[in-house]
Amino acid sequence: MRNGLNFHKRGHFIRVILGLAVLMTVFGFSSLYAGDLLVYTALEDDELAVYIPAFKKAHPDINLNIVRDSTGIVTAKLLAEKDNIQADVVWGTAATSLLICNDLGMLQGYNPKGVEKVRKGMKDGRDDPVRWVGIKAYVTGIVGNTIEMKAKNLEMPQSYADLLKPMYKGNVVMPNPASSGTGFLTVSAILQLMGEEKGWDYLDQLHENIAQYTHSGSKPAKMAGKGEFPIGISFAYRGFKQRAGGEPVVVAFPKEGSGYEVEANALMKKPRIKKEAKIFLDWAISDEAMALYAKVYPIVATDIKVEAPDGWPSDPMSVLIDNDLQWAAKNRKRILAEWIKRYDSKSEAK
Repeated sequence: MRNGLNFHKRGHFIRVILGLAVLMTVFGFSSLYAGDLLVYTALEDDELAVYIPAFKKAHPDINLNIVRDSTGIVTAKLLAEKDNIQADVVWGTAATSLLICNDLGMLQGYNPKGVEKVRKGMKDGRDDPVRWVGIKAYVTGIVGNTIEMKAKNLEMPQSYADLLKPMYKGNVVMPNPASSGTGFLTVSAILQLMGEEKGWDYLDQLHENIAQYTHSGSKPAKMAGKGEFPIGISFAYRGFKQRAGGEPVVVAFPKEGSGYEVEANALMKKPRIKKEAKIFLDWAISDEAMALYAKVYPIVATDIKVEAPDGWPSDPMSVLIDNDLQWAAKNRKRILAEWIKRYDSKSEAK
């Protein structure tokens, strides 16, 4: 009798477990059996649609919970959570933002497999193990709609200086540096190239020609592609992407030199560091991942062979300014406060 009762209880227990397994599968709770990672990223949606399946194929047992937004928003979120860090890893967010996080003690040192292959200047050069590792660079580009420019009798600007010409008044859109990494790298480049006094004078003059500041780095290129405005200051990748999709746009790199930012990864400092976070960061600088990045970004963090996409010079590095990321990170808060005071009146509504 006792044995029969035990058997009955065991049978009931087994049925409950099987039932729970079925419910987990039906309602999407299978991640309870896998490693879950909370990943903050500023990578573009169409990039993630390529990269994430590749990671899942390599590591099917790790579930990525992606929080994606523009660089400025991701940075603000990270800083707001400084005393209660939520993200496990940051993937593809501005190195200048991660430098700020590191100064606040938010990043955990970790040397991903293959970190020795990453170029000097595209990884943390102060700490060992490193606190951040770059994956690629995104670059300021000027995107012009050929149809709209012809209709308005506008030339395609080839330089920062060109953008001050009276013909462009009300015809240019660019990103707000407080919410967009592309906006910040462009403003930072101008201040570094010209010096702060002349740089702010230049931005005052440019402001007269700006129709709107957007909260997304890709939006000016998209607006130019759709013909909403003839010219967008954006990042070059997005302009080439719009052109590949059949939109009537051309892309120019400012003759004075393009600003750029390193998109980088980091391990967040939490009481419990998940082993899956390190596995992800290993993959994120692997040859496989770099080859995927290189399909659209010719400036990647390692020396893998890259064919420059159509429209880029044969030496993509030649368009870049001599960028001081440490200076940009150190002065970011001050620069943004000054920019907002001077120009925020033309920012799009949030």
